Amino acid sequence: MRRVLIRYLKFMGTSVVGTIVDTLVLWILSDFIFTKGYWGEYVISPVISFQCALTANFLISYFYVWKDRTVVSGASTKRFFKLFFAYNLSGSAVFLLRLGALLIIEKFTGWDVVICNLLAMCVSGVLNFAINNLLIFKKKKRV
Repeated sequence: MRRVLIRYLKFMGTSVVGTIVDTLVLWILSDFIFTKGYWGEYVISPVISFQCALTANFLISYFYVWKDRTVVSGASTKRFFKLFFAYNLSGSAVFLLRLGALLIIEKFTGWDVVICNLLAMCVSGVLNFAINNLLIFKKKKRV
C-alpha cells in the first residue's frame, strides 16, 4: 500500500507538469490561434494541448514514476513505443471523458475554456492513475 501511495504522489507531480503543459498550450491556441469559433477554441485547442501534455506525461511516467517497471536491462525501443501507444490509447479514452466534462461545465457555467479544462482534469485524474498503474505499467509476473 505504501508503494502505491508513493507512486500516486509521483503521478500527481507528473500530473502537475502535464497540467502546466496542457494549460499553457491551450491558452496559446485558444487565445492566439483559434480565436474565432467554438470548435477551434473548445474542441481543436484542447485536443492539441492534450497530446502535448500526454507526451510529456508519458516520458516522465516511463522514466520516473514507473521506472522500476519499464527501464530494465534489455528494454527495447519496440517496448517503449508499445507502451506509448497503450498509454496514448488509454489517455485518449480518459480525454474523451474529460472533454465531455469540459463541454458540460462550459454549457452550464459559460466559463473560459481554461477553467473548464482544469475542473475536468480533476474529474479524470484518479481514473487515469488506476489505468496506468493496473494496465499500462503493470507489474511483470514473476516466473
